[in-house]
Amino acid sequence: MQLATGHIGLNVSDLPRSLDFYRRALGFEQLSAETDGAERWAFLGADGKLVLTLWQQSDGEFSTATPGLHHLSFQVADIDEVRSVESALRELGVRWVHDGVVAHGEGAASGGLFFTDPDGIRLEVYAPTGAENAPAPSGSAPTCGFF
Repeated sequence: MQLATGHIGLNVSDLPRSLDFYRRALGFEQLSAETDGAERWAFLGADGKLVLTLWQQSDGEFSTATPGLHHLSFQVADIDEVRSVESALRELGVRWVHDGVVAHGEGAASGGLFFTDPDGIRLEVYAPTGAENAPAPSGSAPTCGFF
């Protein structure tokens, strides 16, 4: 058996706000949604393929103090695409964990952006190469592990 990630489901506190964020920040298309009534949800994807589901059934903000999701990471083809996402995120005024592009560790070619969504969910957008000259905020430890 070979397993592959199907899609990621996130609990959110304000579906319209999260829909706007994920569409504008990361370019997801809305595949389907129920935005009225007691049970609100949205399916987001790329090229018609489901990637992310949002479920409005939470209050408060994402907790790093309890077991569960550490962060959600998205890979793009190259560092130019990372920089394009960075521009969109700056326009949205996101909360940065590390300001701008950082390497995954000292001497690593891979790296990207670390930030949070409107509910405080930790996110990463990275490229496998192109971050060789970017700082490594956690030294030799994995940057994606300590934020």
